[in-house]
Formats: sequence, structure tokens, C-alpha cells
Amino acid sequence: MKSIRITDFTAKKQRGEKLVLITAYDYPTAFYVDAAGVDGILVGDTLGMVVLGHETTLPVTMEQMLDRTAAVARAAKGALVIADMPFLSYQVNDDEAVRNAGRFLKEAGARAVKLEGGHRMAPLVRRLTEIGIPVMGHLGMTPQSVHQFGGFRLQGRERAESEQILADALELEAAGAFALVLELVPAELAATITNSLHIPTIGIGAGPACDGEIQVFHDMLGLFEWLKPRHAKRYAEVGKLIQRAVAQYVAEVRAGDFPTDENCFHVPELAERTKVDMESR
Repeated sequence: MKSIRITDFTAKKQRGEKLVLITAYDYPTAFYVDAAGVDGILVGDTLGMVVLGHETTLPVTMEQMLDRTAAVARAAKGALVIADMPFLSYQVNDDEAVRNAGRFLKEAGARAVKLEGGHRMAPLVRRLTEIGIPVMGHLGMTPQSVHQFGGFRLQGRERAESEQILADALELEAAGAFALVLELVPAELAATITNSLHIPTIGIGAGPACDGEIQVFHDMLGLFEWLKPRHAKRYAEVGKLIQRAVAQYVAEVRAGDFPTDENCFHVPELAERTKVDMESR
């Protein structure tokens, strides 16, 4: 299996080939999505919401992200592994941000990091890329700013806001970002940004004009019945399948139908000894 590299992202945009990314947070998930042929796996700080049960991504820590990224990197043989930098891992100061970003490559095996923000993050993006740490940008609905936005809402509705997002995209490209996630922005704005950049745009709730797409694993596979974001398509109902399988297991154990003899291990000598002991009583 050919390993996807940073340079392949831009090359695919130039050839008009769509990039396909998905999130993963553990070894088995990464193993299967990698085998399915995705171009990139984002170890997202959505970990906080879809795995750890938080209401936002804000509580996620560096140690949690490093641990999960390492697990994903061990499984991924072809896909490019990108690690999300969690809240306050890069906003305090640039020196701390560099150390934290470097840990994802050095300790966890990621090949790139992703961070949120436009103009204010451009100097950091430039510094990271200059020392060899590839950066994916993220604009639009940036989840770490959820409280500032007043919820998970579409961004770029107003002209001034959409012009700022476009300006931020151009600035991130100039700073050295190799790709840009556009989340929850109007499809028309995403198309304009995509046509304005040499680097690829990766959409999530941003329409079909982006150079690629990323979706949260749990959303597209139906791990949670109640979580059905508009931007996601359900390709399976894995949550229901898990529940049915476990319910069957519960029923069989309680009925004495599992385990059966084929699930057991036998040692003839022990069986004979037990027989003799029982007879002697």
C-alpha cells in the first residue's frame, strides 16, 4: 500500500482528484478505515464528544490526544495521519505550541498537525512549517470557539464575515499550510475559497466544491442514534448492530445457551480425575 504524503494532497488538487479523509481515535478503527483506502485520518479533538462523552471538544488534553494519535499511527499504513492540537495546546504562546506540535510527530507518529484559526494563527503556522512541522488549517465553524460563536452554527453568512474567512484562508496558505478544513460555511463561500487557493480545501458541511471531504467516523456509521448532523450521511447503523449483538449475548448467557462445549477447553486427565473424585464420594 502506497503511503500518502503531504505533497500528494496538492498534487491531487492539481489533477482534480478528490481527497477523502475521516476521523479515527483508536487502533481498530484506524486499521479498517486505512484498509478502505482513505487519503487521510484525522485524530480529531472530537474525541472529547464522540468517545469521552463531553459536550464540547474543550476538555480534551494533550496526553489524551498523544495516546490516541499513537494508536492510530500504529494502524495506518497508507493514510496520512494528522493530529488535532487540543484547546490551549497552541494558544498560550508560540514556544509551547512548537513543543506540543513537535510531540505529535516525535512521540505519537503523526505526520502533520491541525489547528484552528486564521489571521491570528498565521505567524504560528509559518513558524511550524519553517521547522518542518506540516500544518493543516481550519476555518469556519471552529469547535474550540463554540462558546464565542454561541453554539455549533454556520459561519460566513454575512458579507463581512465571509470576506474575513476568505482573507484568513489566503493568509494561512501564504504562511505555509498544506491544506485547509472548511467547516459549516456556505457552499458558495467554500467554492470561492477553493478556487482562490493552490492548496486543497477539505470540507465538512461546506458543499461539493471543496477539493476533498472529511467526516466524523461516528456520524457516518450511526454510532449514536440521536446524533444526525445535516452535513453527514449515514452509511450504516452500527450502533443498532452493536446493541442487537450484545442483547443476543445477554439472552444466551442467561438462558444457558452460551458458552457451549465448542467454546470450552478440555484436559482429559482432569476430567478423569474429577470423575474418580466424584465416585469416591
